[in-house]
Amino acid sequence: METQHILHSKIYGGEKPGMPLLVFHGLFGMLDNWGSFGKEMGELFPVHLIDLRNHGKSFHSSEMSHDDLAQDILHYMEFHNLSQANLLGHSLGGKAVMQFALTYPSKVHQLIVVDISPKSYPPHHQGILKALQSVDFNTVTSRQEAEDVLSHYIPEKSVIQFLTKSLYWTDDKKLAWRFNLDTLAAKYHEFVSNAVKFGVFNGKTLFIAGAKSQYILPQDEYQIKQQFPNSSIVTVKNAGHWVQAENPKDFSEAVRNFLSEDEA
Repeated sequence: METQHILHSKIYGGEKPGMPLLVFHGLFGMLDNWGSFGKEMGELFPVHLIDLRNHGKSFHSSEMSHDDLAQDILHYMEFHNLSQANLLGHSLGGKAVMQFALTYPSKVHQLIVVDISPKSYPPHHQGILKALQSVDFNTVTSRQEAEDVLSHYIPEKSVIQFLTKSLYWTDDKKLAWRFNLDTLAAKYHEFVSNAVKFGVFNGKTLFIAGAKSQYILPQDEYQIKQQFPNSSIVTVKNAGHWVQAENPKDFSEAVRNFLSEDEA
């Protein structure tokens, strides 16, 4: 296994005892989005904030299925000598950790899935993909110019700010996206429109939903319980899809309460 095919991570509280928590961001995100959460939880136990493939500083690949993401988690755990861990994933990261738990149940102690269910979702990021593809870095030479282009397609300033966090300067002094836009656009249907493969994970599982989000609906509970029979759903008030950013206090409390139940 080549080192460059190990997911990039930042570890908080690595010297702490206890079961490590592996955290995976969502589509177009990166581990930096979870920095405050990582520092806070790293006071209690080891926390690994991890960039998914084709995101952040992790490797780029032309493949992007749920199975690929699950294999990446397996390789990461093997590389870091982790026989078992608690896993947390938001949105696309949630699909990755669900697929991993269904495929390698013995490696997951407890599972936390943030604002996503195992089902297939209709494509709903076409506007964002078109916006990102419209940014021509041969002519766009500043973050502000990139924001201006995105604003023609995306009305929400918070979404634009989230996306431009992934801008960086290349060695030849040009702006670029950290995420692999070509693969994310080409394989979009494979990882968004496909459900997580059917299987059953009997371990303790928490689904965290944003009260203002439509990603986990009441009718999804049946499928969730079929695949994750030992699961519960907590709804965080005053939060949409980016639960951890919109209500970090209640989100962190839900995670802490769930993980500490095991120690009681």
